[in-house]
Amino acid sequence: MKIYLVGGAVRDSLLGLSVKDKDYLVVGATPEEMLALGYKQVGKDFPVFLHSKTQEEYALARTERKTGSGYGGFSCDAGKGVTLEQDLQRRDLTINAIARDAEGKLHDPYGGVDDIAQKTLRHVSPAFVEDPLRVLRVARFAARFHHLGFKIADETLALMRDISHSGELQALTAERVWLEIDKSLGGDDPQVFFEVLRQCDALKIILPELDALFGVPQPPQWHPEIDTGIHSLMVVQQAALLTRDKAVRFAALVHDLGKALSPVAHLPKHHGHGQKGLPLITALCDRLRIPNEYRELALLVSDQHQNLHQAFLLKPETLVKIFDKADLWRKPARLTQLILACKADIRGRTGLEQQAYPQGDYLEACFAAALEVAVGPIIAAGFKGADIKWQLHLHRVKAVASLKAETVELTAAKDD
Repeated sequence: MKIYLVGGAVRDSLLGLSVKDKDYLVVGATPEEMLALGYKQVGKDFPVFLHSKTQEEYALARTERKTGSGYGGFSCDAGKGVTLEQDLQRRDLTINAIARDAEGKLHDPYGGVDDIAQKTLRHVSPAFVEDPLRVLRVARFAARFHHLGFKIADETLALMRDISHSGELQALTAERVWLEIDKSLGGDDPQVFFEVLRQCDALKIILPELDALFGVPQPPQWHPEIDTGIHSLMVVQQAALLTRDKAVRFAALVHDLGKALSPVAHLPKHHGHGQKGLPLITALCDRLRIPNEYRELALLVSDQHQNLHQAFLLKPETLVKIFDKADLWRKPARLTQLILACKADIRGRTGLEQQAYPQGDYLEACFAAALEVAVGPIIAAGFKGADIKWQLHLHRVKAVASLKAETVELTAAKDD
């Protein structure tokens, strides 16, 4: 029996990154021998064991044979005779196919160390095309290591394109697809994930609503980048610079889906695109089973981002109605999310990446003023039932109106 440290722990240590999880590969052992040593078996499809003290994963070396479509269409052989090289050969990228033995020696039969030095994401073997999930995984690695200068090898990108054209991506479960998207949204450069999917023709299959935005023009005086798809990726990039909140980043990504529905005769204008995008966002979230937290914020941002950009021009009653619609009285943190997504939208334009967003401060001040209105005096005044709610609304509008008047006076004083 020989035990090797494998996968991300080896790769990240070679890259000088912090190692979070350690996975071990066991060569020359049987499940019975592992159990006799006190390991606990947890793998269902193939033998994976947990160390009794560290709870780290130890998997028996295995080979895989394609037997069906999709991510799970494989049969595994974890026999005692499976070698280290055979196990590493089934892995996706060479940088993930490096092992370190107990003495610290690296075992690198497929050139992963050289590819790390060359900043290259390269497939291990032609069997790469057998697992369609690898298209999403490689896109995610491209995003994760973008800041280090990593690029996908041309031949690997060609295989990813072959997978996209094969129909295999359609066999992936919604849960697996969303998991990869969600992980990418949590990285520093989520836009790269979607760029790569488009390069290999996978975006039109995975996220057709987003793919449809590319080639759709916008008014150049407001959008120097012109292309709506490019703008959407710029917005999610700006959102990643502003916050780690993945719900905000998702909302930023899909905020303009409705622009794909604008009549050709009206282009480059997009009247009512925020509202047109609502059924598209709903359908996307249904299809990929996206969490409600993401869905609700995305729908709000699509519906209201144009209004919030015009916050200084809105009537106090309109602002309070927006606060009502967003359910800010119960979920006040949602206002920060809305403002961050809108700020990312404003900055996601060529040459305007540092644009200020004073609307955010104004919206926060208006909400704070409305929030100070207490219901106690309204009840004490004798109002009951629905009248309490209506009076509360009127008092909130009055508080926002007062704040708006003060803002106008301060602005006039500054101008003088």
